[in-house]
Amino acid sequence: MKPITKAAILMAILVVVIIAGWEIYLRSTGITLSYDEGKELWADKRAKVYESPATATVFIGSSRIKYDLDIDTWQKLTGRKAIQLAMEGNSPVPILEDLAADPRFAGKLVIDVTELVFFSADDAPVRHEQKENLDYYWSRTPAQRASFILDHALESQLVFLDKEGLSLNAELDKLTIPNRPNVFAPPIFPLDFSRVTFDRQDKMSPRFLADTSLQHQVQNIWVFLQTAGAAIAAQHPTNPTPAIMQRVAAAVAKIKSRGGEIVFVRTPGSGPMAEGEDKGFPRAKFWEPLLAATQCKGIHFADDPATAHFICPEWSHLSPSDAVLYTRALIGHLPESFVH
Repeated sequence: MKPITKAAILMAILVVVIIAGWEIYLRSTGITLSYDEGKELWADKRAKVYESPATATVFIGSSRIKYDLDIDTWQKLTGRKAIQLAMEGNSPVPILEDLAADPRFAGKLVIDVTELVFFSADDAPVRHEQKENLDYYWSRTPAQRASFILDHALESQLVFLDKEGLSLNAELDKLTIPNRPNVFAPPIFPLDFSRVTFDRQDKMSPRFLADTSLQHQVQNIWVFLQTAGAAIAAQHPTNPTPAIMQRVAAAVAKIKSRGGEIVFVRTPGSGPMAEGEDKGFPRAKFWEPLLAATQCKGIHFADDPATAHFICPEWSHLSPSDAVLYTRALIGHLPESFVH
């Protein structure tokens, strides 16, 4: 074995100093820990859906339920685990169908409905991110599982390991590049808009809640996405809603046939976002037919004075403090079998 040289020792010390300095700097700016929202974390939670329905409830949907369900409050008041499988910007329908096709799943399931993505006209039955997560879950190896455990141990201690927000690729993605023909630059959300817990709950940081310029940045993204969604829908020759209703009803029936229970929830929105959703997706044409087709209970935030008044900082997701209040109210509306 070759002896360790002074140069190697100095290099190791330099690396440690640089890493420690970068970590201290990030923390001094107010940046908090956040876990990577990759396929590894999602698969870890997907594996937990087989826990007893008496001790765990599964949640699927898009980003709203990830912000609006306060998992600590849920677990404290119900004594049950919250298994969060929702995915930002994605319809829950493919995940619902995956659970329906899994004969081992017969648990309690809460499905959040954000109409713009739930009734999406996307031609692909499973979007890339969903397929990546599902494929990884069903094929992951023991070595990958062990690697996840080690990664978690490091992520839980070091802020700078936030791959989605602080890596070199993440910094490069923040560069403003104008759109060109056949090239579309996706909108960039501010780092403080989403800090992710190990349970996959999203939370706005205190800085985001205090900075209206950051809130306006996200509001502008919602306006853009609503406009783009309306343009895409206008180009579709057929209405995708009936086919989506059929897919959902079939999947729900499979889970119910095994003894599973399902509830649909509509989480809060406010401002122009809520106005646009009310106009584009009236309850009489979407929410109520969905409940009728599936024969499931539905909990709509607008029906309860305790939740109808919420003002979302960026029109679409609740602040951490309001998420606590919303979760308390939601628990009061769920069937007894879900919470006791």
